[in-house]
Amino acid sequence: MTNSVNAQDSTTLVIGGTGKTGRRVAERLTARGLPVRIGSRSGEPPFVWEDPATWEPALEGVGSVYITYYPDLAFPGAAEAVGAFSQVAVDRGARRLVLLSGRGEEGARISEDKVKESGADWTVVRASWFDQNFDEGFFLDSVLSGEIALPTGDAVEPFVDADDIADVVVAALVEGGRHIGRTYELSGPRLLSFYDVAAELSKATGREITYVPATDEAFRAYLTENGLPVDFADLFDLLIDGRNAHLVHGVREAIGREPRDFSAYAQDAAAAGAWKV
Repeated sequence: MTNSVNAQDSTTLVIGGTGKTGRRVAERLTARGLPVRIGSRSGEPPFVWEDPATWEPALEGVGSVYITYYPDLAFPGAAEAVGAFSQVAVDRGARRLVLLSGRGEEGARISEDKVKESGADWTVVRASWFDQNFDEGFFLDSVLSGEIALPTGDAVEPFVDADDIADVVVAALVEGGRHIGRTYELSGPRLLSFYDVAAELSKATGREITYVPATDEAFRAYLTENGLPVDFADLFDLLIDGRNAHLVHGVREAIGREPRDFSAYAQDAAAAGAWKV
């Protein structure tokens, strides 16, 4: 490895540093007085997954990296990009890599293997679906409209809070040690169907929010009409087939406390005005 950098004294590159988990990781590192570089198109210097020429400038002086990939590690080309970037990062002196992955995603496992093969001190954080998808992400417009229409039927998911994910990631980045070479699977403390989610959101907002099961065809048509990747529909297979319909305990394993419940998330987001119509 060339240009070796001390991970404790150097900058952490947070890829997707303006996103749901990246923003929270960057805030926590900054609060500790640790130098952070935001890896995004608008960053200085910019970081663009599709443009490898931006990778080395973003890695200058970097000792550790939080790797997130948009739109998802399961998408075509993700593993190749993550693998190539990880090798460049190690060659440039980054010693510690923490990868955000998804529970139950076979495609994501290939990216995980690429990070492990880079020679870095790695940690993998496999997360369930985020609570924050309902106020910062894909489901926000549906919540505001009062109707969540998705092809999920009665399936259940142990939604996890992005703040819990960020706490685990920061521990892995900053503490190293026992986190190196570990894969943490994260979930919330209970399983919820989208009927349960709608009920929790109704309670938190004080207005009626319903869940309406949609067909796969109707959902794919919705994605197409709104200019969104149709591949997003494939991610719902991870929920429908029940592969993740059980709790895991990575939050407790990594940071020694229980994960936050969805109801607490919903109440706080509502109080902050996330769903004001």
